[in-house]
Amino acid sequence: MLYLNLRQFRSLLLVLLGMTLSAPLRAQQEGGDIALAREYVRKGENEKAAFLFGRLRADEQLAPNVLPDYVSALQSLKRHKDAEKLVKKAVRQQPKEVSYGVLLGGIYTASGDQAAATKQYERVISQLTGEQVVPVATEFMKRKLPEWAEKTYLRGRQLAGNETEFAPQLIQLYTQSGQNAPLMAETLRLIRDDDQQLPFVRNMLQNSLREEKDFEALEKILLTNVQQQPDQAVYSELLLWLQVQRRDFTGALVQAKALDRRARAEGGRVLDLAAIAQRNKDYESAIAGYEYVIREHRQGPFYPVARQRLVQTREEQVRNTFPIDVAKIRSLITEYEQVLTELGRTPETAPVLRNMATLYAFQLDDKPKAMTLLQQVIDMPRASLNVVDDAKLNLADIYLLRNEPWEATLLYSQVEKTHKDSPVGYDAKLRNARLNYYAGNFKLAQSHLDILKQATSREIANDAMQLSLLITDNTAQDTSGVALREYAAVEQLVFQNKLAEALKGLDNLLQKYPGHALTDDAWYLKGQLQRRTGDYQGAITTLSRITGNPKYDVLSDDALFLTATIMEEDLKDNAKAQELYNQVLTKYPGSIYVAEARKRFRKLRGDNS
Repeated sequence: MLYLNLRQFRSLLLVLLGMTLSAPLRAQQEGGDIALAREYVRKGENEKAAFLFGRLRADEQLAPNVLPDYVSALQSLKRHKDAEKLVKKAVRQQPKEVSYGVLLGGIYTASGDQAAATKQYERVISQLTGEQVVPVATEFMKRKLPEWAEKTYLRGRQLAGNETEFAPQLIQLYTQSGQNAPLMAETLRLIRDDDQQLPFVRNMLQNSLREEKDFEALEKILLTNVQQQPDQAVYSELLLWLQVQRRDFTGALVQAKALDRRARAEGGRVLDLAAIAQRNKDYESAIAGYEYVIREHRQGPFYPVARQRLVQTREEQVRNTFPIDVAKIRSLITEYEQVLTELGRTPETAPVLRNMATLYAFQLDDKPKAMTLLQQVIDMPRASLNVVDDAKLNLADIYLLRNEPWEATLLYSQVEKTHKDSPVGYDAKLRNARLNYYAGNFKLAQSHLDILKQATSREIANDAMQLSLLITDNTAQDTSGVALREYAAVEQLVFQNKLAEALKGLDNLLQKYPGHALTDDAWYLKGQLQRRTGDYQGAITTLSRITGNPKYDVLSDDALFLTATIMEEDLKDNAKAQELYNQVLTKYPGSIYVAEARKRFRKLRGDNS
């Protein structure tokens, strides 16, 4: 038996106590070393980082939260062999940690041995199991290796035995890397097997396709699929969406009809498409759509709406074809009366009465007739508040035509109060602002406009902003706004459809205030009015005063786009129009007209044929 004296016992006790306390102290020190080493890596002090990482225990060095930083420090010091040995050891000890295999390939790439890197990546992919696919692909993407991420997902697809497995991930990958051809193939394969993915596919395509050639390629593929697989309605759905994006409403109408028949929607799909075409001013396609619903679904639920919208679209077409043909206006009124005879004067047909009233007031100068029709709408039992207030706005406009601004502002204010913070209320406030602008009450007009700049309706906010800038720019130096008052009076004449008087007023203003800040606004308005009166060459000459003078840079893109429009729509000079639209694109890339100019340029070039 071993006996210890008191001194020996104390010594042994201290040793044991030291061993007991050293383990947590050492762990705390190692934890501190890891944090400090990572900080050194972040700062680029890799020598210090590598030293601290090297002091760790072997299992600490190979931990998933340590190894990448240690390898990064070693690689920065060009110690590629040390990094390789370290990662190979980690791969042997932790074979389930899939990121290590990819990390090893990265070391070979950093050392310049691309062949070894390729071989390593191929080894990783060949040894994949189903649950490792997403983590490995994610690791490849983190290292900016999308081609290897793609191979990983495709290998996972083989393992799953399903050709649409990992389709969302592949679509995301192709979108991020700008690979449009495989993106299209993948999206079409996905929706073929799962039509519930159509919203996801549309979103990804919308985010990815930018060039016209890509849209054309997708359209050709879809047209082929629609013809070869007519039972797959999802291809028609996607083709319809694509053609609407391209504003090819003629082609979209074909798909809408097919989908309507398939779903037995009684014209609903076609009605929706026609409405989109109408909003985009493709009147021919809109008219064709409404006529289809009227012809094929006379007893259907959408017939009354289509019947009214057909005439409304024809009216828009007539009112946007200059000079306006009065005979066609009278024909429209006759057609509206036929609609009322057929469908009756009900709350549902109240918009027809409003449309007739505006034609009588603004085109035929029959204000009493117009006011009678609007009062019928206002007094109509069960008519919706919106319909009634729209009629009140029209009635107020007629009071303004009759030079009765007090009656007009009372009605505008009524609608403002009943429709606070709504588009109708904002519209009423904008009309009130214009009324005050016409009257020369610029401060009061500005107070309305300041509120409208924040309107939820973009169109109203933009109109408010433009009028506000006009007032601000032309009262900054001339606080009395004498020239602006005369210009506002001209704009009121335009509102009253007194175009000859307005043109005369503009000529007087230009002669009276040469070089005034309003000069380009006056030239631009004159060009618009000359077009409306059918003086197309005069309009082009007037607009050239803006486009040919660098001093008028604010309205130069407006003037150039309007000139191109006159060439295309009125003079039918497509070659010149195409040239001018291209000038808009090249001279004014930030213009609000760029999207429309590009669409028209491509159409004239024959891209949609």
